[in-house]
Amino acid sequence: MTVYMIAQVKFTDEARYRKYQAKFFNVFKDSGGKLLAADEKPSVLEGEWRSNKVVVMAFADEQQARAFMDSPGYRDIAKNRIAGADTVALLVNGLPPR
Repeated sequence: MTVYMIAQVKFTDEARYRKYQAKFFNVFKDSGGKLLAADEKPSVLEGEWRSNKVVVMAFADEQQARAFMDSPGYRDIAKNRIAGADTVALLVNGLPPR
């Protein structure tokens, strides 16, 4: 079943985050996942949004998503994301086919 990874990112050291961002696509391209959205100015429809960016990715299943997150390449670049932003990341199950 498709899973979606949704991240809300609040920059704490934007220069460090941008180093992560610059290398992200080279690591992500072989993950089997699909980047659906990466928006630094989303429209807030309800509530108060305190982050700077939202990212949405799709993976075939949870195993594929976790394999990407645990890959050596991602773990290496994630050091700059962790140092450069507070992130809330969710893994959300998609709906079964109708």
